[in-house]
Amino acid sequence: MIDYWRHRMQRLPDSPTRIALGVACGVYTSFTPFFGFHFIVAAGLAWLCRGNIFASAIGTFFGNPLTFPFIVAICLEVGGMIMGIPINSDFTGLGFHQMAVLLLQNVKSLVIPYFVGGLIPGLIAAVASYFIVRPLVATYQRRRRARLIARARARIAKEVKKEAGATE
Repeated sequence: MIDYWRHRMQRLPDSPTRIALGVACGVYTSFTPFFGFHFIVAAGLAWLCRGNIFASAIGTFFGNPLTFPFIVAICLEVGGMIMGIPINSDFTGLGFHQMAVLLLQNVKSLVIPYFVGGLIPGLIAAVASYFIVRPLVATYQRRRRARLIARARARIAKEVKKEAGATE
């Protein structure tokens, strides 16, 4: 599955800037408390920023069951500091499902600080992902274009050689 998404990412027919913007929108969305709606929110952000919408969906995979405990803890800590609310964000030992249930049970006291606290770390992660993804995509596209041109030239040379041999 990961190979499929990597392959799809590499073949996106768009500029490196738009692809990197899409990924950044997806990464940013991973820092929001909109569980279950990350794809939709990321697509909307990518559309607003003129980023690649498919790349935004791929970027949302930054938030996954392995990273969400850290993302939630960071967002709640930062949100609690900004809002002046003491929040116990010790989620060690909790799985994704237990964290989601905990957030749903405490919507008022946790989701708003989560949202506020996710703005800064989400922005930092999104900017970092943009500056990581853009040169990677540009390099990949440049190399792929060179390979395709070399194949086309070889095919043309083969056809020319074939035609030259047929006319003799």
